[in-house]
Amino acid sequence: MWRKPDGNDMGMDTPHFHQGGFEARRLVRAAAAATLATQAAGQPFASLVTPASAPDLSPLLFLSSLSEHTRHLRAEPRCALLFAGAAEGSNPQTAPRVTLTGQAAPVAEAEVAALKARWLARHPYAALYADFADFALWRVQLGGALLVGGFARATRLRLADLLPDPAAMAAIAAAEAGIIAHVNTDHREALAAIAMGLLGQKPGGMATGGGGCGRRRPRFRRDGLPPGLHRAGGRAGRGPGGTGPRRPTLPPRQGRERCRALSGGRRWRSTKGCIAGIMVSLTARAPAP
Repeated sequence: MWRKPDGNDMGMDTPHFHQGGFEARRLVRAAAAATLATQAAGQPFASLVTPASAPDLSPLLFLSSLSEHTRHLRAEPRCALLFAGAAEGSNPQTAPRVTLTGQAAPVAEAEVAALKARWLARHPYAALYADFADFALWRVQLGGALLVGGFARATRLRLADLLPDPAAMAAIAAAEAGIIAHVNTDHREALAAIAMGLLGQKPGGMATGGGGCGRRRPRFRRDGLPPGLHRAGGRAGRGPGGTGPRRPTLPPRQGRERCRALSGGRRWRSTKGCIAGIMVSLTARAPAP
């Protein structure tokens, strides 16, 4: 569970906060892999996929037309995805997991560039085959969710509790570049500590990549600020591998101001506090209709 610097649970004092919805979003955004369930002529079929999530939480899948599950989705778009976290001990049933149901469809051409870049930021190794003609980006329009927080802890989630607040999404999207620049500039030592202490990375193992710059230091990724830190695939403000046109970024000072604005105007002395404040805004919920 994410906690604020004062030790209190994240979002518990935020109006309309839903604990189950937050846990489900955390599992989805942090997952590097998931199980996709499809069916053909009534026969269920399960396969491994590597998802990313759009800002509105809808799963993004980069699928080959040669795959069995892609042919299934073209014939029957209804599907389900299982995202699982780590078990607390030796019993696999203690692992938190969430099943999302919905309908899959290829991403509209106007959205492909932005969402494909987002997917590649989460899976930079896929740049090797990202332009193959048989691959296309798909999106699952969510219809429901079942969260299992551990052994015998199942909760059916309404979409109003599962999906992020549109206002929070817009605020994060507007501030993302500045926040990333600020954290990379002002909190390098803390990022290295997170990478080595929490994720087991070796010193220097977080590559900036691209351009032969020769410096190896941890950086935050441009993939929607998930609740986990992932290997950096490129220079700040650029696409995977440090290539492609430079994306607009804010100067570090303006990034710090955006951080403070998104976390209620507070000043933070650590990366943990800065991220915690931003995550509070992500958990803000609009009143259910």
